[in-house]
Amino acid sequence: MRLKPLNDLTIHLRHLVKGRLWLKVIIGMILGVLVGLALNPSTAWVSEELSQSLSSWLNLPGDIFMKLVQMIMIPLIFASIISGLVSNVSADLKSFGLKLFIYFILTTVVSVIIGIVLAYQFKPGDFVRAQGGFSGKEPTDLGVQASQDVSINIPESISGLIPVNPLQSILSGEMLSVVIFTVIIGIALTQLERETARPVVRFIESIQKISMIIVGWAMILVPYAVFGLMAALVSTTGVEIFLGLGYYMMVVLLGLLFILVFYMLIYFLTTRKNPFRFIAKIKDALLLAFSTASSAAVMPLSMKVVDEKLGVSSKVSDFVIPIGAIINMNGTALFQCITVLFMAQVYGVELGLINVVLLTATVVSASIGTPAIPGGGVIILASVLQSTGIPVDGLIVIVGIDRILGMFRTAVNVTGDLTACVVFNKWYG
Repeated sequence: MRLKPLNDLTIHLRHLVKGRLWLKVIIGMILGVLVGLALNPSTAWVSEELSQSLSSWLNLPGDIFMKLVQMIMIPLIFASIISGLVSNVSADLKSFGLKLFIYFILTTVVSVIIGIVLAYQFKPGDFVRAQGGFSGKEPTDLGVQASQDVSINIPESISGLIPVNPLQSILSGEMLSVVIFTVIIGIALTQLERETARPVVRFIESIQKISMIIVGWAMILVPYAVFGLMAALVSTTGVEIFLGLGYYMMVVLLGLLFILVFYMLIYFLTTRKNPFRFIAKIKDALLLAFSTASSAAVMPLSMKVVDEKLGVSSKVSDFVIPIGAIINMNGTALFQCITVLFMAQVYGVELGLINVVLLTATVVSASIGTPAIPGGGVIILASVLQSTGIPVDGLIVIVGIDRILGMFRTAVNVTGDLTACVVFNKWYG
């Protein structure tokens, strides 16, 4: 039995794309920065108390948008993965899933290597340290203990991916465990007889339709959410933090640009077509990813784009994109790698070759489980820093600029998912 493809259910998003949602988002972003500057206490136009009060109201549309996205994210991923599995019932399913996982791991390793090279080449942490650095912590000795801890935790971490209590994993937001549980259920569903599976398949299709309606509601809020979030961010932090950490931000953005070029090269080698036309065709999904900073929020539009603009089979996109939104976080992996090395340089922590190798393994593993929501990269970054023994105090500074970097790295993450769809459509489409 074949489910109705998710990209056929995106009618609720079509009017937003035709209405130039991306243009409204850009206008909202610019207006948000201007309003934020006007409300910033440093301009002396409003009092600090009034600025804080207004910033909480400005955050309201963004908070509502994110609550809707987080509310519907798990049902949407659950339904989409099972849809892809049911649509790919064939002898190729095992080969398809294994190759997809290997592809995602290899591209993530390439992204981390790019991050390591750039961090050591440009040394953004040394630049900040020369200006006074962060206060409060002394350098730490990583030593052998870090490598012992990582080696001991690997088997436990692998077995821990299988959820003993799926409901608890859903409630706690352990997305990788949710994905594994969903894949197991989807494979088991393919083993049922057609008539037995029919009610479950129709139930899954109903979940898809309900999810798309709610996503359509959330997308209406996007321009207002971006305006409010940018205004609140600038009104509370000002532009000084961006200027002070501009060098670090430029290193991260340069790394993301290299990853984008890497994806364009993969696309060219796979299709022998102009990669710039590829970027032009997927611009709607990229602009939405940039504005929302959430891979999960853009999933339905990504499926629509690859289906209509790139000619990808729905049985490929229904499987690749939902899993890619959780596993394929190359932009986030590069951000985490550069940030960890940046923090180590700021605190004067020396990392040897073994520590760098362990850092690579840790970042690759951590990026796989990064939540596909704004701020998810920073949440996981704290655990990466702790695993390497680097003080986490400086993260509060990173949080201040994470929204800006999150927009760019989410667009890169989505580009990776769409590129993977093209690659695997050539093999299985």
